[in-house]
Amino acid sequence: MYYNEHSILYLDGQWLKAETAQISPYSQTLHYGNGVFEGIRAYLTTSGVRIFKAEEHFERLLYSARKMHIPLTYTLEEMTELAYLLLEKNELEDAYIRPLVYTSPNMSLTPPDKAHLFMCAWKWGKLLGDKTVDVMTSSFCRPHPKSCFVEAKVVGHYTNSILATTEAKAKNFDEALLLDVDGYVAEGPGANFFYEKDDVLYTPPTGNILPGITRSTVLQICKRIGIRVEEKRFRTEDVHHADGAFFVGTAAEVTGIASLDRIPFRKKWENTLGHSLQMLYKAEVLNEVVTNSYL
Repeated sequence: MYYNEHSILYLDGQWLKAETAQISPYSQTLHYGNGVFEGIRAYLTTSGVRIFKAEEHFERLLYSARKMHIPLTYTLEEMTELAYLLLEKNELEDAYIRPLVYTSPNMSLTPPDKAHLFMCAWKWGKLLGDKTVDVMTSSFCRPHPKSCFVEAKVVGHYTNSILATTEAKAKNFDEALLLDVDGYVAEGPGANFFYEKDDVLYTPPTGNILPGITRSTVLQICKRIGIRVEEKRFRTEDVHHADGAFFVGTAAEVTGIASLDRIPFRKKWENTLGHSLQMLYKAEVLNEVVTNSYL
């Protein structure tokens, strides 16, 4: 689903057929997870193809690389231009773009001497589909913020996400909700979390989560149209019996949650603030005029 015989990708200054691309099996990224990446979406708007918040995504890629001591030398402008060229070469309009920065061969636990940039794109629907999802509280927790840079998008961090999602699906849930090391709600395996109660939205503060770009966009929309949001720590007991809840992320966009731990939320998804934000977010990425008409 990610490529076919016609797919073109970018790798270290070259445009290659996806099926012919090769990387070193001695990369520190492959052996130890020391690599960084981004997930970015492009949308076909009335004014043409638009990569949503490209600058913010590539800024975070550069930030993540610095935190992991990976010497990425590309600029924001260069990577943005490459992303648009990638879409053009693959004749893609609505697409998911994956830049990955991986390291040169290095079997030691020291910073790499060189970084490599890989970028590909494919047509991909919402990560969790178009329906509301049933979620379980995971037995796994997010890494302690003193064990790594939780705000960086690092390859190795996602082993934690794989374990949480795999556990949830094995128990017939659609997705997991992870807690932090102190037992407070953190985020989903690949998305940030909000819940609604009495016309107020609540979301975990930064510190134990990846502060997502979609999360930031949703917060901006809420501020613009007057939805009250509190960034605070809370437990799953606070979420149980709430009015509604949803995940937000570049891959997931805005996805409604039907239940947590088999406890359904009080409101139908269509009657929640989350559903309104789902519509408003879609208008935002399509570069349409955003109003509060959905509320």
